[in-house]
Amino acid sequence: MRVIAGSARRLRLKTPEGMGTRPTTDRIKETLFNILQPFVEGCVFVDLFCGSGGIGIEALSRGARRAFFVEYDRKAAAMLRENLEFTKLDGKATILQQDIFPALSRIQETADIVFMDPPYDVGLEKQVLERLRHEPYVTDETIVIVEAALGTDFSWTQETGFTVTREKRYKTNKHVFLRRSGDENGNLSGEL
Repeated sequence: MRVIAGSARRLRLKTPEGMGTRPTTDRIKETLFNILQPFVEGCVFVDLFCGSGGIGIEALSRGARRAFFVEYDRKAAAMLRENLEFTKLDGKATILQQDIFPALSRIQETADIVFMDPPYDVGLEKQVLERLRHEPYVTDETIVIVEAALGTDFSWTQETGFTVTREKRYKTNKHVFLRRSGDENGNLSGEL
C-alpha cells in the first residue's frame, strides 16, 4: 500500500499482517480520491475504523488541513503512528485509539469528509450513522462515505437521517456516499 498523490506521493505505508484490517487497495483508493479531489484541499477528514491509516493519510497528503483517525486495534494503531511519522503528516493528525462509539463524541472540529470502513456484514454502518446524525461536527455539508461489501443493503439510510447521493461499485466492494437528509421536502444542500 502506498500514498498515491500529494506531499507523501509514492511512499509505502506499513499494514498489519493478515486481513484483519482489510486495507483499501491502491486502485480503489485512487478512484475514491478522484471523486473526492474537489473537496479535499483544506478539509477536515475523519477516518473511522482506519486500520493503518491509508485513507486518512492520502487525504492529508493531498492537502487536508486536519485528520482524525479512529482505530481500536493496538497493532493497527501502532502502524498508523509509524505511517504518520514516516510521511511527516503526524502534526496534522489526531489519533483516537479506542472503541468507535466513545471516539465519535471526541471529535471537536466540523468535518468536511467522514470515511468509514467498518468490518463487513456486522451492521456497524447503521449504528455509526445513527450516532453521526446527532454529532455537531456532521453538518448538511459533510460528505460521509461508507466502504462496504457489494451486497450490503443501504435502503435503511433515511431512518438514520442520511440520504445516499452516489454509489461506486468495484469487483468486491463499494463506496456509498451520503449526506444528511434535507428539509421536509427532501432537498439536500448539495449533491456529490
